Amino acid sequence: MTASKTNAYNELFGRWLTGRNGFTPIQANKLKIIAQPALEVSAGKIRCRRCGQKTGKKRALLPHGQYYCPRCLNFGRLTSLDTLYTISEPNFFEPPKQILTWKGQLSPYQQKTAKRLLQTIDQQETFLLWAVTGAGKTEILFPALARAFAQGKRVCLASPRIDVCNELYPRLMSAFSQISLVLLHGQQQQKYRYTQLVICTTHQLIRFVAAFDVLIVDEVDAFPFRNNAWLSYAVQTARKKNSTLLLLTATPTKQLLRQVHKGRLAFGYLPLRYHGYLLPQPQVFCEMAWKKKIAKGEVPARLKRILLTWIKQQKPFLVFVPRITLLAPVYRAICRVLPSKIQGTTVHASDVQRSAKVAKMRLGEYHFLVTTTILERGVTFPRLNVVVLGADDEIFMQSVLVQIAGRVGRSRACPTGDVYFICTMQNTEIKAACKQIAFVNRKGRRMKNEMLSALPKKKI
Repeated sequence: MTASKTNAYNELFGRWLTGRNGFTPIQANKLKIIAQPALEVSAGKIRCRRCGQKTGKKRALLPHGQYYCPRCLNFGRLTSLDTLYTISEPNFFEPPKQILTWKGQLSPYQQKTAKRLLQTIDQQETFLLWAVTGAGKTEILFPALARAFAQGKRVCLASPRIDVCNELYPRLMSAFSQISLVLLHGQQQQKYRYTQLVICTTHQLIRFVAAFDVLIVDEVDAFPFRNNAWLSYAVQTARKKNSTLLLLTATPTKQLLRQVHKGRLAFGYLPLRYHGYLLPQPQVFCEMAWKKKIAKGEVPARLKRILLTWIKQQKPFLVFVPRITLLAPVYRAICRVLPSKIQGTTVHASDVQRSAKVAKMRLGEYHFLVTTTILERGVTFPRLNVVVLGADDEIFMQSVLVQIAGRVGRSRACPTGDVYFICTMQNTEIKAACKQIAFVNRKGRRMKNEMLSALPKKKI
Protein backbone atom coordinates (compact mmCIF):
# COMPACT_ATOMS: atom_id res chain seq x y z
CA MET A 1 0.00 0.00 0.00
CA THR A 2 1.39 3.41 -0.97
CA ALA A 3 1.85 6.26 1.50
CA SER A 4 -1.00 8.25 -0.07
CA LYS A 5 -3.37 5.33 0.20
CA THR A 6 -2.23 4.77 3.78
CA ASN A 7 -3.18 8.33 4.66
CA ALA A 8 -6.49 8.08 2.83
CA TYR A 9 -7.60 4.79 4.32
CA ASN A 10 -5.99 4.60 7.76
CA GLU A 11 -9.43 4.97 9.35
CA LEU A 12 -9.97 1.38 8.22
CA PHE A 13 -6.96 0.02 10.12
CA GLY A 14 -8.44 -2.41 12.63
CA ARG A 15 -11.81 -0.70 12.37
CA TRP A 16 -15.20 -1.53 10.84
CA LEU A 17 -16.69 0.92 8.35
CA THR A 18 -19.70 0.45 6.11
CA GLY A 19 -20.12 0.93 2.37
CA ARG A 20 -21.99 4.12 3.21
CA ASN A 21 -18.59 5.62 4.09
CA GLY A 22 -17.78 5.69 0.37
CA PHE A 23 -15.99 2.36 -0.13
CA THR A 24 -16.90 0.03 -2.98
CA PRO A 25 -16.05 -3.63 -3.68
CA ILE A 26 -13.80 -2.49 -6.56
CA GLN A 27 -11.73 -0.32 -4.21
CA ALA A 28 -11.69 -3.11 -1.67
CA ASN A 29 -10.02 -5.45 -4.15
CA LYS A 30 -7.41 -2.87 -5.16
CA LEU A 31 -6.54 -1.78 -1.63
CA LYS A 32 -6.69 -5.22 0.00
CA ILE A 33 -9.58 -4.07 2.13
CA ILE A 34 -11.38 -6.96 3.79
CA ALA A 35 -15.09 -6.89 2.91
CA GLN A 36 -17.77 -8.95 4.70
CA PRO A 37 -21.57 -8.89 4.82
CA ALA A 38 -22.74 -6.87 7.83
CA LEU A 39 -25.35 -9.48 8.80
CA GLU A 40 -25.31 -13.25 8.65
CA VAL A 41 -28.80 -14.52 7.81
CA SER A 42 -29.65 -18.07 8.85
CA ALA A 43 -32.85 -20.11 8.98
CA GLY A 44 -34.40 -18.45 12.04
CA LYS A 45 -32.08 -15.64 13.12
CA ILE A 46 -29.74 -12.93 11.94
CA ARG A 47 -26.32 -12.35 13.49
CA CYS A 48 -24.61 -8.96 13.39
CA ARG A 49 -20.94 -9.17 12.48
CA ARG A 50 -20.25 -5.84 14.22
CA CYS A 51 -21.76 -6.48 17.66
CA GLY A 52 -21.97 -10.28 17.50
CA GLN A 53 -25.56 -10.39 18.77
CA LYS A 54 -28.30 -12.62 17.38
CA THR A 55 -31.86 -11.46 16.73
CA GLY A 56 -34.95 -13.37 15.65
CA LYS A 57 -35.92 -12.75 12.03
CA LYS A 58 -39.38 -11.53 12.98
CA ARG A 59 -37.97 -8.76 15.17
CA ALA A 60 -35.24 -7.83 12.66
CA LEU A 61 -37.49 -7.75 9.56
CA LEU A 62 -37.76 -4.50 7.58
CA PRO A 63 -40.78 -3.55 5.40
CA HIS A 64 -38.89 -4.18 2.15
CA GLY A 65 -38.01 -7.74 3.16
CA GLN A 66 -34.45 -7.11 4.33
CA TYR A 67 -33.18 -7.35 7.92
CA TYR A 68 -31.41 -5.00 10.35
CA CYS A 69 -29.61 -5.30 13.68
CA PRO A 70 -31.57 -3.62 16.50
CA ARG A 71 -28.82 -4.32 19.06
CA CYS A 72 -26.25 -1.75 17.88
CA LEU A 73 -28.60 0.75 16.24
CA ASN A 74 -27.02 3.66 18.14
CA PHE A 75 -23.81 3.15 16.15
CA GLY A 76 -25.56 3.44 12.79
CA ARG A 77 -28.09 1.04 11.31
CA LEU A 78 -26.73 -2.12 9.70
CA THR A 79 -28.95 -4.06 7.29
CA SER A 80 -28.55 -7.21 5.24
CA LEU A 81 -27.76 -4.91 2.28
CA ASP A 82 -24.70 -3.45 4.03
CA THR A 83 -21.08 -4.50 3.78
CA LEU A 84 -18.45 -3.97 6.48
CA TYR A 85 -14.92 -3.05 5.43
CA THR A 86 -11.65 -3.15 7.34
CA ILE A 87 -7.88 -3.31 6.81
CA SER A 88 -5.79 -5.53 9.09
CA GLU A 89 -4.00 -3.41 11.71
CA PRO A 90 -0.50 -2.66 10.26
CA ASN A 91 1.04 -1.00 13.37
CA PHE A 92 2.43 1.98 11.47
CA PHE A 93 4.08 3.50 14.54
CA GLU A 94 7.65 4.61 15.14
CA PRO A 95 8.60 5.02 18.80
CA PRO A 96 9.87 8.51 19.73
CA LYS A 97 13.22 9.02 21.45
CA GLN A 98 11.49 9.72 24.77
CA ILE A 99 8.36 7.66 25.33
CA LEU A 100 7.49 8.16 29.00
CA THR A 101 7.53 11.88 29.83
CA TRP A 102 6.03 11.44 33.30
CA LYS A 103 8.40 12.75 35.98
CA GLY A 104 6.80 11.05 38.98
CA GLN A 105 8.03 8.03 40.90
CA LEU A 106 6.22 4.85 41.88
CA SER A 107 6.12 3.76 45.50
CA PRO A 108 7.76 0.42 46.41
CA TYR A 109 4.28 -1.15 46.55
CA GLN A 110 3.44 0.16 43.09
CA GLN A 111 6.81 -0.89 41.63
CA LYS A 112 6.22 -4.52 42.55
CA THR A 113 2.88 -4.55 40.73
CA ALA A 114 4.26 -2.60 37.76
CA LYS A 115 6.94 -5.28 37.23
CA ARG A 116 4.24 -7.94 37.09
CA LEU A 117 2.34 -5.95 34.45
CA LEU A 118 5.50 -5.78 32.33
CA GLN A 119 5.41 -9.59 32.20
CA THR A 120 1.86 -9.52 30.89
CA ILE A 121 3.02 -7.40 27.93
CA ASP A 122 5.89 -9.76 27.15
CA GLN A 123 3.86 -12.95 27.66
CA GLN A 124 0.62 -11.66 26.06
CA GLU A 125 -1.47 -12.72 29.05
CA THR A 126 -4.99 -12.09 30.21
CA PHE A 127 -4.51 -10.64 33.68
CA LEU A 128 -6.72 -9.29 36.48
CA LEU A 129 -5.34 -6.58 38.76
CA TRP A 130 -7.30 -6.05 41.97
CA ALA A 131 -6.04 -2.74 43.34
CA VAL A 132 -7.86 -0.76 46.01
CA THR A 133 -9.28 2.62 45.07
CA GLY A 134 -6.51 5.17 45.29
CA ALA A 135 -3.75 2.63 44.64
CA GLY A 136 -2.65 4.65 41.60
CA LYS A 137 -3.62 2.11 38.93
CA THR A 138 -3.03 4.59 36.11
CA GLU A 139 0.56 5.32 37.17
CA ILE A 140 1.21 1.61 37.76
CA LEU A 141 0.37 1.06 34.08
CA PHE A 142 3.00 3.53 32.84
CA PRO A 143 6.00 1.13 32.60
CA ALA A 144 3.89 -1.49 30.79
CA LEU A 145 2.50 1.10 28.41
CA ALA A 146 5.99 2.43 27.71
CA ARG A 147 7.16 -1.12 26.92
CA ALA A 148 4.26 -1.61 24.50
CA PHE A 149 4.82 1.72 22.75
CA ALA A 150 8.55 1.02 22.40
CA GLN A 151 7.66 -2.23 20.63
CA GLY A 152 5.36 -0.41 18.20
CA LYS A 153 2.23 -1.97 19.66
CA ARG A 154 -1.21 -0.39 19.45
CA VAL A 155 -2.90 0.12 22.82
CA CYS A 156 -6.43 0.82 24.00
CA LEU A 157 -7.50 1.85 27.49
CA ALA A 158 -11.28 1.46 27.81
CA SER A 159 -13.69 2.10 30.67
CA PRO A 160 -17.48 1.78 30.99
CA ARG A 161 -17.69 5.33 32.37
CA ILE A 162 -17.30 8.57 30.40
CA ASP A 163 -16.04 10.36 33.53
CA VAL A 164 -13.20 7.86 33.88
CA CYS A 165 -12.19 8.33 30.23
CA ASN A 166 -12.22 12.11 30.66
CA GLU A 167 -9.97 11.77 33.71
CA LEU A 168 -7.54 9.41 31.97
CA TYR A 169 -7.12 11.40 28.77
CA PRO A 170 -5.17 14.44 30.10
CA ARG A 171 -3.11 12.28 32.45
CA LEU A 172 -1.99 9.94 29.66
CA MET A 173 -1.49 12.83 27.26
CA SER A 174 0.91 14.35 29.79
CA ALA A 175 2.66 11.08 30.65
CA PHE A 176 3.18 10.11 26.99
CA SER A 177 3.31 13.48 25.28
CA GLN A 178 5.10 12.10 22.18
CA ILE A 179 2.57 9.29 21.60
CA SER A 180 -0.45 9.90 19.36
CA LEU A 181 -3.75 9.38 21.19
CA VAL A 182 -7.46 9.99 20.74
CA LEU A 183 -10.44 10.14 23.13
CA LEU A 184 -13.68 8.47 22.01
CA HIS A 185 -17.08 8.43 23.68
CA GLY A 186 -20.67 9.38 22.95
CA GLN A 187 -20.39 12.92 24.34
CA GLN A 188 -16.99 13.69 22.79
CA GLN A 189 -16.76 15.95 19.73
CA GLN A 190 -13.22 14.84 18.92
CA LYS A 191 -13.16 13.14 15.51
CA TYR A 192 -11.66 9.67 15.19
CA ARG A 193 -8.15 9.46 13.82
CA TYR A 194 -5.61 6.68 13.61
CA THR A 195 -3.44 6.75 16.76
CA GLN A 196 -1.21 4.42 18.73
CA LEU A 197 -3.22 4.95 21.92
CA VAL A 198 -7.01 4.98 22.06
CA ILE A 199 -8.88 6.01 25.22
CA CYS A 200 -12.57 5.18 24.95
CA THR A 201 -15.71 3.88 26.60
CA THR A 202 -16.21 0.14 26.26
CA HIS A 203 -19.15 0.79 23.91
CA GLN A 204 -16.75 2.32 21.37
CA LEU A 205 -14.88 -0.99 21.10
CA ILE A 206 -17.68 -2.25 18.86
CA ARG A 207 -16.16 -0.21 16.03
CA PHE A 208 -12.80 -2.03 16.22
CA VAL A 209 -11.74 -5.44 14.91
CA ALA A 210 -8.40 -7.11 15.76
CA ALA A 211 -6.95 -3.64 16.33
CA PHE A 212 -5.10 -3.75 19.64
CA ASP A 213 -1.98 -5.55 20.83
CA VAL A 214 -2.75 -4.39 24.38
CA LEU A 215 -6.30 -3.82 25.59
CA ILE A 216 -6.86 -2.52 29.11
CA VAL A 217 -10.35 -2.42 30.61
CA ASP A 218 -10.50 -0.18 33.67
CA GLU A 219 -13.37 -0.42 36.19
CA VAL A 220 -14.28 -3.82 34.73
CA ASP A 221 -16.91 -4.32 37.44
CA ALA A 222 -18.80 -1.11 36.64
CA PHE A 223 -22.16 -0.73 34.93
CA PRO A 224 -22.81 -1.17 32.04
CA PHE A 225 -19.84 -3.49 31.42
CA ARG A 226 -20.54 -5.82 34.33
CA ASN A 227 -22.16 -9.09 33.14
CA ASN A 228 -22.78 -7.57 29.70
CA ALA A 229 -22.31 -10.19 26.96
CA TRP A 230 -22.54 -7.52 24.23
CA LEU A 231 -19.61 -5.52 25.63
CA SER A 232 -17.60 -8.64 26.47
CA TYR A 233 -17.88 -9.62 22.81
CA ALA A 234 -16.68 -6.13 21.81
CA VAL A 235 -13.58 -6.54 24.01
CA GLN A 236 -12.68 -9.90 22.51
CA THR A 237 -13.26 -8.70 18.94
CA ALA A 238 -11.28 -5.46 19.35
CA ARG A 239 -8.09 -7.22 20.49
CA LYS A 240 -5.76 -9.17 18.25
CA LYS A 241 -5.57 -12.95 18.42
CA ASN A 242 -2.16 -12.71 20.09
CA SER A 243 -2.48 -9.82 22.51
CA THR A 244 -2.50 -8.73 26.15
CA LEU A 245 -5.76 -8.13 28.02
CA LEU A 246 -5.53 -6.32 31.37
CA LEU A 247 -8.61 -6.14 33.58
CA LEU A 248 -8.47 -3.52 36.34
CA THR A 249 -10.82 -3.28 39.31
CA ALA A 250 -11.05 -2.20 42.92
CA THR A 251 -14.15 -4.35 43.48
CA PRO A 252 -13.91 -7.63 41.54
CA THR A 253 -17.11 -9.50 40.76
CA LYS A 254 -17.73 -13.02 42.07
CA GLN A 255 -17.51 -14.27 38.49
CA LEU A 256 -13.98 -12.88 38.08
CA LEU A 257 -12.86 -14.27 41.43
CA ARG A 258 -14.24 -17.70 40.48
CA GLN A 259 -12.08 -17.64 37.33
CA VAL A 260 -9.06 -16.77 39.48
CA HIS A 261 -9.77 -19.57 41.97
CA LYS A 262 -10.15 -22.08 39.12
CA GLY A 263 -6.82 -21.04 37.66
CA ARG A 264 -8.35 -19.65 34.47
CA LEU A 265 -7.25 -16.07 35.05
CA ALA A 266 -3.85 -14.73 36.12
CA PHE A 267 -4.19 -12.45 39.11
CA GLY A 268 -2.39 -9.67 40.95
CA TYR A 269 -3.29 -7.85 44.16
CA LEU A 270 -2.45 -4.40 45.55
CA PRO A 271 -4.25 -3.67 48.85
CA LEU A 272 -2.38 -0.43 49.66
CA ARG A 273 -2.99 3.03 48.29
CA TYR A 274 -0.15 4.81 46.52
CA HIS A 275 0.72 6.88 49.61
CA GLY A 276 0.81 3.79 51.83
CA TYR A 277 -2.37 4.56 53.80
CA LEU A 278 -5.38 2.27 54.14
CA LEU A 279 -8.92 2.78 52.90
CA PRO A 280 -11.15 4.74 55.29
CA GLN A 281 -13.41 2.43 57.28
CA PRO A 282 -17.06 3.62 56.94
CA GLN A 283 -19.09 4.57 59.99
CA VAL A 284 -22.68 3.33 59.79
CA PHE A 285 -25.65 4.73 61.68
CA CYS A 286 -29.38 4.25 61.34
CA GLU A 287 -31.78 7.14 60.89
CA MET A 288 -35.29 5.72 60.56
CA ALA A 289 -37.06 8.95 59.60
CA TRP A 290 -34.48 10.66 57.40
CA LYS A 291 -36.78 10.75 54.34
CA LYS A 292 -39.60 12.40 56.29
CA LYS A 293 -37.23 15.00 57.67
CA ILE A 294 -35.82 15.76 54.24
CA ALA A 295 -39.36 16.12 52.87
CA LYS A 296 -39.98 18.76 55.57
CA GLY A 297 -36.79 20.57 54.58
CA GLU A 298 -34.92 19.34 57.65
CA VAL A 299 -31.60 17.55 58.05
CA PRO A 300 -31.30 14.74 60.63
CA ALA A 301 -29.55 16.06 63.75
CA ARG A 302 -26.51 13.78 63.50
CA LEU A 303 -26.01 14.55 59.82
CA LYS A 304 -26.28 18.27 60.61
CA ARG A 305 -23.48 17.96 63.18
CA ILE A 306 -21.32 16.08 60.68
CA LEU A 307 -21.80 18.67 57.95
CA LEU A 308 -21.12 21.61 60.25
CA THR A 309 -17.96 19.91 61.50
CA TRP A 310 -16.73 19.50 57.93
CA ILE A 311 -17.48 23.13 57.18
CA LYS A 312 -15.54 24.19 60.27
CA GLN A 313 -12.63 22.02 59.09
CA GLN A 314 -12.96 23.52 55.59
CA LYS A 315 -13.33 20.05 54.11
CA PRO A 316 -15.27 19.67 50.82
CA PHE A 317 -17.78 16.82 50.72
CA LEU A 318 -20.09 14.72 48.57
CA VAL A 319 -23.58 13.66 49.61
CA PHE A 320 -24.73 10.59 47.70
CA VAL A 321 -28.45 9.91 47.30
CA PRO A 322 -30.13 6.89 45.66
CA ARG A 323 -32.60 8.72 43.38
CA ILE A 324 -32.56 11.80 41.15
CA THR A 325 -35.83 12.90 42.76
CA LEU A 326 -34.00 13.27 46.08
CA LEU A 327 -31.31 15.62 44.73
CA ALA A 328 -33.29 18.87 44.99
CA PRO A 329 -34.93 18.30 48.39
CA VAL A 330 -31.68 17.09 49.98
CA TYR A 331 -29.80 20.06 48.50
CA ARG A 332 -32.39 22.54 49.82
CA ALA A 333 -32.37 20.97 53.27
CA ILE A 334 -28.56 21.09 53.45
CA CYS A 335 -28.47 24.72 52.32
CA ARG A 336 -30.79 25.64 55.20
CA VAL A 337 -28.28 24.45 57.83
CA LEU A 338 -25.05 25.70 56.22
CA PRO A 339 -23.72 29.27 56.18
CA SER A 340 -24.94 31.21 53.15
CA LYS A 341 -21.41 31.66 51.81
CA ILE A 342 -21.03 27.89 51.34
CA GLN A 343 -21.67 27.06 47.69
CA GLY A 344 -22.85 23.71 46.33
CA THR A 345 -25.05 22.15 43.66
CA THR A 346 -26.54 18.88 42.44
CA VAL A 347 -25.25 16.59 39.69
CA HIS A 348 -26.48 13.43 37.94
CA ALA A 349 -25.76 11.36 34.83
CA SER A 350 -27.96 13.28 32.36
CA ASP A 351 -26.95 16.70 33.70
CA VAL A 352 -25.59 18.61 30.67
CA GLN A 353 -23.41 20.70 33.02
CA ARG A 354 -21.97 17.67 34.81
CA SER A 355 -18.38 18.12 33.59
CA ALA A 356 -18.43 21.85 34.37
CA LYS A 357 -19.77 21.24 37.88
CA VAL A 358 -17.11 18.60 38.59
CA ALA A 359 -14.44 21.02 37.36
CA LYS A 360 -15.76 23.78 39.65
CA MET A 361 -15.71 21.35 42.58
CA ARG A 362 -12.05 20.61 41.87
CA LEU A 363 -11.23 24.31 41.71
CA GLY A 364 -12.94 24.91 45.06
CA GLU A 365 -15.75 27.04 43.62
CA TYR A 366 -18.20 24.49 45.03
CA HIS A 367 -17.80 23.27 48.58
CA PHE A 368 -20.12 20.31 48.15
CA LEU A 369 -22.11 18.30 45.62
CA VAL A 370 -25.30 16.32 46.15
CA THR A 371 -24.96 13.52 43.65
CA THR A 372 -26.25 10.19 42.40
CA THR A 373 -23.91 7.23 41.91
CA ILE A 374 -22.50 8.92 38.79
CA LEU A 375 -19.59 10.15 40.95
CA GLU A 376 -18.98 6.81 42.65
CA ARG A 377 -15.77 6.35 40.65
CA GLY A 378 -13.45 8.06 38.20
CA VAL A 379 -13.27 11.41 40.02
CA THR A 380 -10.74 12.72 42.53
CA PHE A 381 -11.16 15.69 44.84
CA PRO A 382 -8.51 16.56 47.46
CA ARG A 383 -9.34 16.58 51.19
CA LEU A 384 -12.78 15.07 50.53
CA ASN A 385 -15.32 13.56 52.95
CA VAL A 386 -18.44 11.66 51.88
CA VAL A 387 -21.81 10.63 53.25
CA VAL A 388 -24.25 8.19 51.67
CA LEU A 389 -27.85 9.03 52.48
CA GLY A 390 -30.08 5.99 52.15
CA ALA A 391 -27.16 3.56 51.94
CA ASP A 392 -29.55 0.62 52.28
CA ASP A 393 -31.25 1.44 48.97
CA GLU A 394 -30.95 -1.34 46.38
CA ILE A 395 -28.88 0.86 44.05
CA PHE A 396 -26.05 0.97 46.59
CA MET A 397 -24.56 -2.46 45.99
CA GLN A 398 -21.44 -3.58 47.82
CA SER A 399 -19.13 -2.52 44.98
CA VAL A 400 -20.77 0.92 44.75
CA LEU A 401 -20.36 1.57 48.48
CA VAL A 402 -16.70 0.50 48.39
CA GLN A 403 -16.06 2.79 45.43
CA ILE A 404 -17.75 5.70 47.19
CA ALA A 405 -15.61 5.14 50.29
CA GLY A 406 -12.61 5.16 47.97
CA ARG A 407 -13.26 8.79 47.00
CA VAL A 408 -11.87 9.78 50.42
CA GLY A 409 -8.19 10.13 51.33
CA ARG A 410 -6.83 9.99 47.80
CA SER A 411 -4.25 12.76 48.12
CA ARG A 412 -0.84 12.40 49.75
CA ALA A 413 -1.35 15.72 51.54
CA CYS A 414 -4.61 14.48 53.09
CA PRO A 415 -4.61 10.65 53.02
CA THR A 416 -7.46 10.17 55.51
CA GLY A 417 -11.05 11.36 55.87
CA ASP A 418 -14.60 10.52 56.92
CA VAL A 419 -17.07 8.12 55.32
CA TYR A 420 -20.61 7.80 56.70
CA PHE A 421 -23.36 5.41 55.61
CA ILE A 422 -26.80 6.57 56.77
CA CYS A 423 -29.59 4.02 56.48
CA THR A 424 -32.92 2.98 57.92
CA MET A 425 -31.35 -0.38 58.74
CA GLN A 426 -28.15 -2.20 57.86
CA ASN A 427 -28.54 -4.64 54.98
CA THR A 428 -26.24 -7.28 53.50
CA GLU A 429 -24.69 -4.88 50.98
CA ILE A 430 -23.65 -2.40 53.68
CA LYS A 431 -22.22 -5.17 55.84
CA ALA A 432 -20.42 -6.72 52.85
CA ALA A 433 -18.90 -3.38 51.85
CA CYS A 434 -17.61 -2.72 55.37
CA LYS A 435 -16.30 -6.28 55.53
CA GLN A 436 -14.47 -5.97 52.21
CA ILE A 437 -12.81 -2.71 53.26
CA ALA A 438 -11.73 -4.30 56.55
CA PHE A 439 -10.37 -7.29 54.57
CA VAL A 440 -8.23 -5.25 52.16
CA ASN A 441 -7.00 -3.11 55.04
CA ARG A 442 -5.78 -6.25 56.86
CA LYS A 443 -4.00 -7.29 53.66
CA GLY A 444 -2.58 -3.80 53.33
CA ARG A 445 -1.17 -3.77 56.85
CA ARG A 446 0.41 -7.17 56.24
CA MET A 447 2.00 -6.05 52.95
CA LYS A 448 3.32 -2.89 54.55
CA ASN A 449 4.81 -4.80 57.49
CA GLU A 450 6.41 -7.38 55.17
CA MET A 451 8.05 -4.73 53.01
CA LEU A 452 9.26 -2.81 56.06
CA SER A 453 10.72 -5.94 57.61
CA ALA A 454 12.51 -6.72 54.33
CA LEU A 455 14.39 -3.42 54.44
CA PRO A 456 18.04 -3.67 55.55
CA LYS A 457 18.49 -3.01 59.25
CA LYS A 458 20.45 0.10 60.19
CA LYS A 459 23.61 -0.48 62.16
CA ILE A 460 23.66 1.13 65.57
